[in-house]
Amino acid sequence: CMSCYARAYIYAWLATVAPPPLSRNPRTIDRMAVAMAFRKLLLPRSPPIGVSFPYPFAVSLSSVSRDADSASNYRSATSLLPLSPAGVAAERAIKEGPSRDWKREEIQSIYDSPVLDLIFYGAQVHRHAHKFREVQQCTLLSIKTGGCSEDCAYCPQSARHNTDVKSHKLLNSDIVLETARKAKEAGSTRFCMGAAWRDTVGRKTNFKQILEYIKEIRGMGMEVCCTLGMLEKQQAEELRKAGLTAYNHNLDTSREFYPNVITTRTYDERLKTLEFVREAGINVCSGGIIGLGESAEDRVGLLLTLATLPEHPESVPINALVAVKGTPLQDQKPVEIWEMVRMIATARIVMPKAMVRLSAGRVRFSQAEQALCFLAGANSIFTGEKLLTTPNNDFGADREMFRILGIVPMVPNHQVPEPSHCEVQTEVKNEVVAAAQ
Repeated sequence: CMSCYARAYIYAWLATVAPPPLSRNPRTIDRMAVAMAFRKLLLPRSPPIGVSFPYPFAVSLSSVSRDADSASNYRSATSLLPLSPAGVAAERAIKEGPSRDWKREEIQSIYDSPVLDLIFYGAQVHRHAHKFREVQQCTLLSIKTGGCSEDCAYCPQSARHNTDVKSHKLLNSDIVLETARKAKEAGSTRFCMGAAWRDTVGRKTNFKQILEYIKEIRGMGMEVCCTLGMLEKQQAEELRKAGLTAYNHNLDTSREFYPNVITTRTYDERLKTLEFVREAGINVCSGGIIGLGESAEDRVGLLLTLATLPEHPESVPINALVAVKGTPLQDQKPVEIWEMVRMIATARIVMPKAMVRLSAGRVRFSQAEQALCFLAGANSIFTGEKLLTTPNNDFGADREMFRILGIVPMVPNHQVPEPSHCEVQTEVKNEVVAAAQ
C-alpha cells in the first residue's frame, strides 16, 4: 500500500543520513546495512502513483552503493545473521528441486525454525514451484458410511466406537453423480469418494460400481480421487484403467506413534497400498492428522516417511483432528493455528512440488488464520458442508474467502501419470500371451 511504501522509503533514507560506524554490539545491525537491504528490496520497484520522495534519499543510496567501506559494513552486518534451517532448506529446494534423501534431524530443524521464517521460506518455495495464487478446490463424499471394522481412535465411523454416525450401504449412482455435478458447479475440480472399509477384498460388486462412478465423473471433466482402504495390486490397476486420478491412503502419524492410534492395520500395510497405487500409475495422496496426542517429533517422523518415499506424494493432506464424541480421542484439545502453519510450511519445503492440502479441521480457523496457511504453502482445500461425516466450510464461505484473499480457483489437471516401467512390461506381456491364445 502507499503508506507502507512511504514508510519503507523514509526509513531507508533516514538510515543513510550520516551513518555511524558499526555498533560495538555484534548483535546490532548498523543503519547502513538496513539502508542497503532496503535498496535491494525496494528500489527495483516503482513507488505508487502520487508518492514522491526527497532527493537526498536517492543521492544517499547511490553514494552508499559506491562506498567500499559501506559495502564492507553491509557484509559484516549481514554475516551476523545466518539463514535458519528453513531458509537453508528452501534455498536448496529452489536451486536443486525435490529431494528424497532427507534425514530426520534435517526435517526436525526445519520444523523447529522460527514460525515467521517458516512462513516466509514456505512462501518462497511455493511461489517457485507453483502458481502461488491458485488453490485447488476438492469435494469429499462418503459413499459408504459407518460400520468399519477398524479401530482408528479418531474415526467416528468405526463400529467399535459409540458415536452418532449411522451405517449405510454404498450410495447409488444418482446421488453420487448429482453430488459431483453440484460440486463442479460450485467450483470444485477434484471429486473424492470415501468408503468406510478396511480393504476392498470380497467387495467385487461394490468395487465394480465404484469403477463406473469414476468413469462417469471423469466424463464431467473433473479429477477423481478415492479412499477405499487397503488395495490389492490388481485392484489398483483396475482403478487406473477406469481413469482414477489419485488414491488417498493416509499414514496418519509417525511409525513410532501409530500403534497408539490404530491396531487393526499395520504401518507397513499402509505403505504397501501406496506402493501398489504408485506402480499402477495413479497419483498418491497421503498425509496425516495432527492433534492425536503425538509429539512434535512424531509429526516430523510422518513428514520424513512421506518425503523419503520413492516419489513424493502428488497430494499431502494436513488434517487437524476434529474430536468427535464417542471416540477415544473425544477429549483431545483443539489444534492451534501455529501447529498447522508449522506442518504446512515444513511439508512445502521438503516436498516442494506436492499439493499441500489444508484439510479436516479447517472449519475452526478464521479467514485470517487460513490465509497464513495459504501463505505458508497450502494450495488445496476440501470444500462443501461435510468432510465425510464431520462439519466443513461450505461453498459460499470459501467463495467469499477466495474473493477477499485474491485466490484463483485451480483448473483441473487431467494428466494421470504413466504406469511404472515394470507395469508397462507386464501389460505388454499379457497382450502377447492373449494374442497367442
